[in-house]
Order: sequence, then C-alpha cells, then structure tokens
Amino acid sequence: MSALIDRPSRPASELFDVAAVAADLDRLAHEHTGHERELRTAVAQRLKQVVTEGRARAEQLLLTDRHGRRCAERLCDMQDAVIALLYEFAATHLYPTRNPSEAEHMAIVATGGYGRGLMAPGSDIDLLFLLPYKQTAWGESIAEAILYGLWDMGLKVGHATRSIDECIRQAKADMTIRTAILEARFLFGEQSLFDEMTERFDRQVVQNTGPEFVAAKLAEREERLKRVGQSRYLVEPNVKDGKGGLRDLHTLFWIAKYVYRVRRPEELLERGVFDRQEYRLFQRCEDFLWSVRCHMHFVTGRSEERLSFDIQRDLAVRLGYTEHPGMQDVERFMKHYFLIAKDVGDLTAILCAGLESRHQKDVPMLNRFVARLRPRPQRTLRESDDFISDNNRINIADPDVFQRDPKNLIRIFHLAQKHGLAFHPDAMRAVTRSLRLIDKHLRADPEANRLFLEILSGRNDTEIVLRRMNEVGVLGRFVPDFGRVVSMMQFNMYHHFTVDEHLLRCIGVLAEIESGHNEEYGLATELMRTIQPEHRAVLYVALFLHDIAKGRPEDHSQAGAKIARNLGPRFGLSAADTDTLAWLVEYHLVMSTIAQSRDLSDRRTIENFVQIVQSLERMKLLTILTTADIKAVGPGVWNSWKAQLLRALYYEAEPALTGGFSEVNRAQRVAAAQAQFRAELTEWPAEEVDRYIGRHYPAYWLKVDLAAQLGHARFVHDTEAAGLPLATRWGFDESRGVTVLTVLAPDHPWLLSVIAGACAAAGANIVDAQIYTTTDGLALDTISISREFERDEDETRRAARVTDTIEKGLRNELKLPDMVAKRGAGKGRIRAFRIEPEVSVNNQWSHRYTVVEVSGLDRPGLLYELTTTLSKLNLNITSAHVATFGERAVDVFYVTDLMGARITSPTRIAAIKRALLQPFAPRPERAAGAGSRDDATGDAAVVG
Repeated sequence: MSALIDRPSRPASELFDVAAVAADLDRLAHEHTGHERELRTAVAQRLKQVVTEGRARAEQLLLTDRHGRRCAERLCDMQDAVIALLYEFAATHLYPTRNPSEAEHMAIVATGGYGRGLMAPGSDIDLLFLLPYKQTAWGESIAEAILYGLWDMGLKVGHATRSIDECIRQAKADMTIRTAILEARFLFGEQSLFDEMTERFDRQVVQNTGPEFVAAKLAEREERLKRVGQSRYLVEPNVKDGKGGLRDLHTLFWIAKYVYRVRRPEELLERGVFDRQEYRLFQRCEDFLWSVRCHMHFVTGRSEERLSFDIQRDLAVRLGYTEHPGMQDVERFMKHYFLIAKDVGDLTAILCAGLESRHQKDVPMLNRFVARLRPRPQRTLRESDDFISDNNRINIADPDVFQRDPKNLIRIFHLAQKHGLAFHPDAMRAVTRSLRLIDKHLRADPEANRLFLEILSGRNDTEIVLRRMNEVGVLGRFVPDFGRVVSMMQFNMYHHFTVDEHLLRCIGVLAEIESGHNEEYGLATELMRTIQPEHRAVLYVALFLHDIAKGRPEDHSQAGAKIARNLGPRFGLSAADTDTLAWLVEYHLVMSTIAQSRDLSDRRTIENFVQIVQSLERMKLLTILTTADIKAVGPGVWNSWKAQLLRALYYEAEPALTGGFSEVNRAQRVAAAQAQFRAELTEWPAEEVDRYIGRHYPAYWLKVDLAAQLGHARFVHDTEAAGLPLATRWGFDESRGVTVLTVLAPDHPWLLSVIAGACAAAGANIVDAQIYTTTDGLALDTISISREFERDEDETRRAARVTDTIEKGLRNELKLPDMVAKRGAGKGRIRAFRIEPEVSVNNQWSHRYTVVEVSGLDRPGLLYELTTTLSKLNLNITSAHVATFGERAVDVFYVTDLMGARITSPTRIAAIKRALLQPFAPRPERAAGAGSRDDATGDAAVVG
C-alpha cells in the first residue's frame, strides 16, 4: 500500500471477513488487468454480495440478542469496512500515486446520521471528501471510484467534496450543513485535515452561537412535527421523524453536543446534564427505538419509517411480546413504544431545563398557549408559599415542597390552571422524582381529590393541564385505573390515538363544546347550556372515565361503570351523581350505535332507546358525551352527517321522555326544516318549491342538512330539465378527504347492490352513503368514496370514470359480478387484522321488519357480496345502515320476505346466518368491491 492511506488499520466488522474480501478484490484486479470496466463491475458485485450477506447476519444477531443500538453499530462498522475496501482498492489498483503532493491529500469523512456511527439497514450514507485546497484530478478520481462503487451496489449515497474553507463558510450560512459537520466522523485518509476542520469549526462556527443553534433546532423540530403529526400518541407513528422518535433523540444530542461540546452520549452524565437514572433512560430509549427501526427495515426490505398496522404484529413477535388477558401481543408492544416516546419527551424537557440554567437560550414560554402573557418577575403565589411564579411559569419555592406536603403534587397543577401559568421544567423534574409520594393515603385524601376534580372540571386549559399531569406521571399514579391505559393502543384502524390521549382529547372537545365557539357541535352546545349545574362536573368525569377499562378481558363499558362507582365518591360526587356517572360510562356507546345503525323513523327504535335513557336529563348528557367521544377519535371522524343523525335521534326520543310519543312534535320539526329550505331556495317559484317538497318523505327533512337539501334540489331540477332518466355528479369534501358522488335513478330492490358493485368495478371504496327514495319512485343517493389523488384535476378524471361505471351498471350495460371478480383482492393494511364475523337476525328491533346485523373484517367487495346474498335469499332490503369503524364493518339491513312479512322461521333464520357468513370465509382470491370503507373513518351510510 502507498503512504497515502493514512490509517492505523483496516476497519474490522462482525458481519464479514474483511481480510478475505480484500484478498478477493486483489484477485479480481489481477484477473481483469487491462479491463477496467469489467473490473469495476466485478468489484461492485462482490461487495454487494458482502453487504447482502452482512445484513442477513445482522438481522440474525438482532433476533438473538435484541440489542438495537448494537445492530446499528454493526451495520455502520460493515459500511465503514466496505468504503475502506473501495478506497484502498481505488488508491492501489485504479489510481496509484507514489508521492502525492500536498494538494492531493484527502480525508474521507462520514457525516449526518452515518457520522453518528449508527445505521439502520435502509439508511443513507453521507460522505464528505475533505480537501486542503481545491479539488484535484486525482482526488476527483478517487471520490468517483468510491461513489460509483457504492451506487453500483445499489446503496443510497449523499456526498459533498469541499475544502476546509468551504466547509466553514457553508456551515456558518446553512444550519443543515452545520449539523452535518457537527456529527462528522473521520474514516480514513489524512487525519490532520479532519482535525483542522474540527478545530476551526469549534472556534469559528460553534463558539458563542449556542442560542442561535438551539433555537434553529427547536424550530426545525416543530416544523417536522407539523408534517408527521404533533401527537406522540398516533397509533401508526413515524419511528424516525415522529414525536418521541429517534429524530427527537438526535435533536437532543445535537443540542447537547453543540452547547456542552460532548462527543459521546456518556459525557452527558459527566457534564451533569442527566443524572445516572436519566442517562440509563436515554440508553433504553435509544436501544429500543433502534431495535424497532432496524426490524422495520428488515421486515419491509426498504427504508420504512412508519410503524404501520401491517407490520406491527410482525415486530411484536420479533421483539418477543406475548398475549396477555385483554391485550394482544401487538398492543403490549405498542404500549411499550408509546411509553418510550413519552420518556423521550421527558428527556427533552430535562435538557431544556439544563440549557436554561446555563442561559444558552432565551427564557421561553414553553407552553405556547400562554405565550400571550407578558413575562413578570419572580413572585410567590398568594395561595401557597410553596410555589412561585417565575416568568409566568410555576416553580417550587424549595426542594422539599413535595416531601413536606404530598398534596402539593396535585396543588401545583391546580394553581397553574387557576393562574394561567406554564410549568417550569425544574418543577416538572422535581415532580417526576417525587412520584413515590403518591400512595393510597394521598389518593384517599379529600383535599387532594377536591383539587383534582376542580382541575378536571376547570374552565381554563383543562386538557393542557391534564396532559402535563399525564406526561410527568402524576395522573396515572393518582388514578391507577387511568395509569393502566397510559400509552395503550387498540390494534384497530378506527382509533387514531392511544386510549389516554383519546380521553384527554375528549376533555378538550367538551371544553370547546361548552365555549360555544364552534358551530359544528350544534345540538351538543345547545344542550350544554340546559343541563343541571351539578351535572357539569359529572360530564367531565364521565368523559375522563368512559374508556378507562379498555384492555381488560371483560366488556370495557361494564367494567368502566364499576370503576366509576368506586371513583365517584372518592372525587366527592354525591350518590345520585355517582349513579349518573356510572350510567353514562356503561351506556356511552348506545346513542352512537343506534344513530348510525338503526332506522330512526321506526317507532320501535325510539321505544328501545327511551327504555335505556329513561330521562331527558340523561339523554342530554349522553348526547353531549357521544358528540365529544366521536370528535376525539381522530380527524375527519365527526362530520355533519353524524351530527344530523344524533340530532334526529334526540328529537325523535324527546317527546317520548316528556309525556309520550308525539307526532305533533315531529311534524313541527319537519315543517321548520321545510320552511328553512323555502327561505333559501329563492330562485324557484313557490309552486315549484311546494311540489318538490311534497316529493320527499318526512325522514328526509330530518336527516339531511340544509346545504345537501339545496344541492339535491338543484341537481334534480337540472336532471329533469335535461330529460335524463338517470344522472350523476361529483364534488370534493376537503375536510373529510373524500369525493362525493350524487346519483339520481329510478328506485328498485337491487339498487344498493348495483351501486356497490359498480363502485367495486371502478376500484372505489365507499366511505358512506345516503340513499333516499322519493314519493314518485326515484332514489336520490349521495355516495362518498375515499379520495385517491391529491390533485383535483386527477381526482376529477377518476370521479368521472366512477360515475360513468355507476350509470352503466344502472343501465345494465355491465356484467358486474365478472368485473368485480377481476379486480382481485384488496391491498393494504386491513389484512393485518383478525375479526370474528357475527350475524344476528332480530325481530325485536322493529314492529314491521326483520333486522339483520352483520359485522366482521371490512374488505373490498364486502358490501356488494352482502347485498347480493340477501337478494338471492329472496329478501327485500327496505333500508340499510352501513357503518365502518376502521377495519370493522357493521352493516344493518331491515328486510322482509317477498310478501312483505318478517322472517320468523328458525330454519330460515339459520339459513340467512350461514349465507351471510360465507363472504367472510377464507378464500385464495377475493373479489374486490366498493363495500370497502375508507381507513379509520368510522363513517356511516343510511339507505331508506
């Protein structure tokens, strides 16, 4: 070897024999002498084989020892060795030089993530070719040989070739380049060049710029979280860039490295940034997140950073999680993930506190919600000498505050809420270290419980304060049943957040309903003003507890009611209020279920609902709770259609709860809706408006909102003016991310099946459907399908294709069964789930119809198959209620036989159940269809 290669020894690797591969490359050089192109190809192929086999070896070691960081180190060491072999090969066999000039010296430096010395299987490689002055022909040739070799191996490589002066100048101007150089790691070449760059970088770039760097990195973090989701409790988190993920740990270490000038994580302990326990937590978080990320790359075979449903179960098995009563293996794994994400947040807060004490960044308003408050000097709070206000943040007056009075662990949050103060990181660190003081005595203390109830039902920033209590561990310790659901995810596509995050969001939604500032809550806001004053606190507690028994073997509603009966008296509620609380928790799903899956114009539906709620006050409370619960599930789940269904159910039941079932009340509401319609449709003659109103049944005016009514009227008018027997149109609902199709066609028994099949044939997934018949025999359908394209132009072309297929299907121009079969099985995340299908046939839910309820794993083609099966059974579908809750389909059909009678024969009922279970039976290939509902929408369809 020439003197050019200035390194102590060739890098070693656990994953392959470096010396043996070096010998192979020498052999190839001799075999291909004079044939450089063939030689380069042979070398790339040999090294590609090395990397493939090395990754397989790394995967086996990870499965054995389960050390994620060690796996990332092994992969990085392997990459170092491969690049060293390429460098050595190029300098020895391709571009040898005996006496390099000073200008021909070079250092090869790893930067960015690769510079940290940690790599996932799919990580990029970032290289800096560092030169003393400008580029030379020799240096360019060496760099090209290495880069082309890596590219020919199929690796992703980012690179730069710069002099030291260029590095310093660009690092001053660009924060991304500054961060990359901050993590620079010498690989081989001229060590003195690297040392000079590092020394100048510290002196000319880093010195006295700590606050600037910290502010830039925290702003960058905020921007990143806006892109991937602000909550660390999203059920499909981004392991690299999500909140509480690896990038947050990297940001933490970048800041520490820049401000404290540490090179290794263990120096954080030496510099007093973390104590020993916190440093061990840092190590556990890093090791776990690297384990997850490496496994994700191995399982998917690509650089996949989103922990999606379809790989969560595979990772749970690989990481050794097992099923426990009430919790699947995958749910236990994801709970651990979210606890780790929470720990990463704690470590970030600790670092911020340390920085503040060093005055490396401006005294912040860490809680942006109180940033509007003007900083004020330090002062003692009048209610307690144990706490001070320090620049609008609550802090402890001395280190013994919590030891002296454990109630202060609750009082600090009560005072912060009362005075609108943010939380000082030192105070939160002290709280975390004092959690052992929250014991059975404090939990039974009347004063502590009074303070907690006032926090929970407070009128200022309740959700924010409760979230801080949860983040530092107080909430789970003070209410152990809540602690059981902290970071618990439910392995389904309906819930967007963990259970605890959902409960806290419910509190935030309830506060928004109470404020009256958001019109979308409509009825709930009106009712909030009319409930009995003592029930306000009951409602907040009920929302806090309604899902608290998730993850237990028994039904969570009934188990939650038991918990509520125990906690009500502890929180200071009266016996009557505790009874109401327990009732709300036990029946919190009833109103949503009935509204979305029952015929609200059927008197028996209302009678059954009234038997459950029993009083107008309880129905008011349940309506408000249901609204908040649905809204807090996730974006797009609450919509005007669901609001209209809840409103319809409430007003149908109200007369029965206030003196008997009254058709007068219903008629008044229909008349009011029609009057509102008349007032808006000013461009039509009064006679034409009256004729149009007469074409709709009363249920239409109660279930459809005004904007949709007006749109329907104009659509029907234009269609009939054009003399068309059927017509379609489309539009976009940006808030829900769906494309809305409207269909006007002659009504017939197979209508729903044909529409579902036509959508299936066009590859469209139905999100919800509202199909109403007119008195003159037409069906007016509003079908929402999941959007496929981001650009409106592309989605418009797709919508035209779907509506064309629907029209052809309705004209009987298509062979729908064949077309549906050709679509093949649906793709995607639904395959990751297992749901036992159920079919019930019930004659107690309606006086006139047999009600068939089918639930099971949703998939393309399901709705089409179910409706086709019912038709083949010689059943008439008089109304249908199609609901999806993520991957679970819950479809309810009101049917009669061909003579219009209910189905009462046990033999026939058994035959119906068997036939409707068939679409769920495993098959090698499933037919696709529009019966598939969009991911995690929880939307409903009503046909009637």
